[in-house]
Amino acid sequence: MALSEPHAVDEREIGSIGWHASTGEDVLARLSSDRQGLSADEAGRRLTEYGPNRLTRQQGPSAWAVLARQFASPLIYALLISAVVAFAFGDLADGAVVLGVVVLNALIGFVQEYRAGRAIQALAQLVSEPATVLRDERWTQVHAADLVPGDVVSIEAGARVAADLRVLQAHGLRVDESTLTGESLPVDKSAAPVGPAAELAERRSMLHGGTLVTTGSAVAAVVETGDRTELGRISGLLGGIEQTQTPLTLGIARLGSTITKIIGLVAVVLLGVALLRGFPVADAALAAITLAVAAIPEGLPAIVTIALAVGVQRMARRQAVVRELPAVETLGSTSVVCTDKTGTLTRNEMMVRRAWTPHGDEAEFDGVGYEAAGRMVVRGRAGPLRKLLVGAALANEARLDGADDRRTVLGDPTDGAMLVAAERGDVALDELFRTHPPHAVLPFDSERKYMASAPEPGTDGFTYFKGAPEVLLAHVDPTDADAAHAVLDAYAADGMRVLAVCRRYDADSGGLLLDGRRLELLGLVALIDPLRPEVVDAVDACHRAGVSVKMITGDHAATAAAIGRDLGIGGNGPPMTGAEIAELSDDELRDRVRTTDVFARVAPEHKLELVRALQAGGAVIAMTGDGVNDAPALRQADIGVAMGRAGTAAAKEAADIVLGDDNFATIRAAIEEGRRVYDNLVKALAFVLPTNVGEALIVLVAVLAFPVVGGSPVLPIEPVQILWINLVATVSLALPIAFEAQEPDSMRKPPRDPDEPLLSRFVVVRTVYVGALMAAVAIALFLVAVPVAPIAQAQTLAVTSVAFFQIFYLLMCRTLIAPVRSIGWASNRYVFAGIAVLLVLQTAVVHLPFLQAVFHTDDLSIGQWTLAAAAGAVVVPVVAVEKWWRQLRGDLARAQRPQ
Repeated sequence: MALSEPHAVDEREIGSIGWHASTGEDVLARLSSDRQGLSADEAGRRLTEYGPNRLTRQQGPSAWAVLARQFASPLIYALLISAVVAFAFGDLADGAVVLGVVVLNALIGFVQEYRAGRAIQALAQLVSEPATVLRDERWTQVHAADLVPGDVVSIEAGARVAADLRVLQAHGLRVDESTLTGESLPVDKSAAPVGPAAELAERRSMLHGGTLVTTGSAVAAVVETGDRTELGRISGLLGGIEQTQTPLTLGIARLGSTITKIIGLVAVVLLGVALLRGFPVADAALAAITLAVAAIPEGLPAIVTIALAVGVQRMARRQAVVRELPAVETLGSTSVVCTDKTGTLTRNEMMVRRAWTPHGDEAEFDGVGYEAAGRMVVRGRAGPLRKLLVGAALANEARLDGADDRRTVLGDPTDGAMLVAAERGDVALDELFRTHPPHAVLPFDSERKYMASAPEPGTDGFTYFKGAPEVLLAHVDPTDADAAHAVLDAYAADGMRVLAVCRRYDADSGGLLLDGRRLELLGLVALIDPLRPEVVDAVDACHRAGVSVKMITGDHAATAAAIGRDLGIGGNGPPMTGAEIAELSDDELRDRVRTTDVFARVAPEHKLELVRALQAGGAVIAMTGDGVNDAPALRQADIGVAMGRAGTAAAKEAADIVLGDDNFATIRAAIEEGRRVYDNLVKALAFVLPTNVGEALIVLVAVLAFPVVGGSPVLPIEPVQILWINLVATVSLALPIAFEAQEPDSMRKPPRDPDEPLLSRFVVVRTVYVGALMAAVAIALFLVAVPVAPIAQAQTLAVTSVAFFQIFYLLMCRTLIAPVRSIGWASNRYVFAGIAVLLVLQTAVVHLPFLQAVFHTDDLSIGQWTLAAAAGAVVVPVVAVEKWWRQLRGDLARAQRPQ
């Protein structure tokens, strides 16, 4: 039994132990344990000391925090201040309306964000399975959370590793560590120590929590639990990452801050001017409030939120689940996509790509993964190649389960790939296994590096071998071995894993070991983790859109380079490895990452460093991945994209977007949708802001120049009518812009600079002149009507002219520079629905008595309606001429560029 006193090991001591480099006996001694495991009492004491084998859950924001975040905007602050001031001066109706807008906007954002956040599962689920442990010298089942350092556990194929373990005994043990290291192939494990400096992916004597045993069995000692495991270390990296703000969030914050400052300054100046003109203090303050209400785009927060929500819904239809609203737009400004290889660019399945025989016959295999569809293309003779595939199928412990495109492999993925290749070479597996039933099998062992299988006596009398070429080729004809080594080097240079297949005649089927007798070399089989079929086009589309694609993987450099070549990634030079990354300073790494596109053998902390280095260089990063090892980089990136099907809970927890179809091509679609959302937001701003500028100019001109009646000027548009325009007319027309079709050149433009202001100079210029034009139209109609009509009717005419002005300007804003025909007049039916809604509402406000009482309006004649519509239409030729001029300048500039 183990010693009665637990051996407490502090963090510094654990870091210096090097469990992978110590012998099994030394590990047990350090843990004050032995091969008989612990007693139940001792395990209980250690559980109290070390705590449960459970990761500390990284808590997301509470519901209250999510709700509070919806109010963190300068525009919202300005709206709240104006509502408070309105209440203070007794203007309850205006204050209530403004406050209602703020609350509605907050609720929309809260529902979208909170629901998405609750849909993601926890990282801790990776280690929630039961474990078989030796307690009181009896094997028993305990919950994974009850494992403690020093426990001796048994683990078999199909089990998920529940803690970090040091292998004591192994039998044909292979483990899928792709979620932790990025290694696409199952890794051989053994009890032999490895070098102290071995990287995580090379620690063959260790099993890590969250990984999956694919074949074989083992007895191992628990060395680390909970947050001290590799999984816990990654969880700790996640907890230390601060969430970055998206370019859209920063842009809206800067815009809101600028608008708020300008409004505050102008309102103060207006207050002073009103007092100088002899206004009573209350009337002067009311004039300043009226200008603030006119200038603040009350509907803008709701428009932004709903536009993003529309993007969320559109992306959901394209299999991308968005956790936070601003993430929709961030993909549109992405300049670099950093992608994991295994499971993201590739299927995380094995597939035979090539086969070769000593006679010089070679074959290429097509098809996808384990799907039944596919064929063998032969260069040479089919007979020797078929013999090779028969040998690979017989030296095999796997079976295919399912049918057609839903098949899975029961057993080792490499063995499964051999069976699929045999099928594609027209080998009838059912008939083969019926005529050659296995009689004896020597399982693959990481120390022997080969397996052997002998069919029942009375069949063909051969024993079949499959394994590492360096082992089996030493037992074949030297001429065949020399030829095989040349082919082996070529295949390895292409990043493929190569196995040799041999056979030996044993009439009694009694020999499974290599005993010095010569083997007949049937040939070599080269395997890859195949690319997803849609990935090549998706990467090319990203490149055409000016988005750089960098592959970051834990796999071997040769494999990564080969995949990169197939995808058109990595033309700037050889892959950089994790060991090289660790040796570079921050400045050196920042320089190297700009010119390197493929990174291999990287650990989770290296991925994190790469993302930070790219961000330090000004790039907006989208990081994709599916493994636990990707989670820290997913969290650090400007936009984290996790795979929904193959992705681990850790990756989904850290990501901003989850791809429901695990399809890299969906990232291309998401970038396209992000650019569309951004373009439409800018269009909405270009539409909304001129109205506020025009209304503010109307108030400003009235206070400065209009005659004073009863202590205050007569306004062409009253405050309550301004709120009507801002909250009903403007919003009903602006919301349809969120549904606008994509600009034709959207995916041919480079990503926008994240430091670029939300409004370009030309949009600002248009905002000013369109706002001035709107104010001039409204004031002119008011002045024309005042001498011959009641003031209420003149104001109603001015308000109606603004409504028509907005309708015509909306049509011009469907594209900012190009003519509307470029996206199609009928491409957005919501625009015409919005216009119809506004016309109905405006008619009601003008003619329904109860609304007339609320908004101080009066009936208009048909002639006055016609006059208002004609005055509003003035904006169409003005903006059309500006568009024509800008397009002409653009064409001239392109023509003058050197070809």
